[in-house]
Amino acid sequence: MEIVVLAVPDCPNETLAADRLRQALDEEGLREVGFTVRVIADQVEAARIGFTGSPTIWIGGRDPFAEAGRAPGLACRVYRTPDGAWPAPLSSASCGRR
Repeated sequence: MEIVVLAVPDCPNETLAADRLRQALDEEGLREVGFTVRVIADQVEAARIGFTGSPTIWIGGRDPFAEAGRAPGLACRVYRTPDGAWPAPLSSASCGRR
C-alpha cells in the first residue's frame, strides 16, 4: 500500500504531519512501512488530484480525513478533532496529550 504526505512548497506543517504519521505507523507495529512526501506546486495539479490542503495524507490513494464538499486548492489545511482544529492529524498516542 502506498502512503504519501502531500504538501505545498515550504508547508510549515509538513514535518509535523510526517512525524505524526511515522508515530502512528510505529504504534500499530508497522515500523517497516515507509511513506513518501510529494510537493503539490500548482493549482492545476491540486485540482487534477483533488488536493484539498497542506498537509494531506493519502493511504492507498485515498484521503482518510477528507471532508465532503471541500474544494481542491493550494491552501493550509486544518484537521478537526474533539478538542478543536490542529495543523496535522493526531497520532493515537497523542490524542488528548498534545
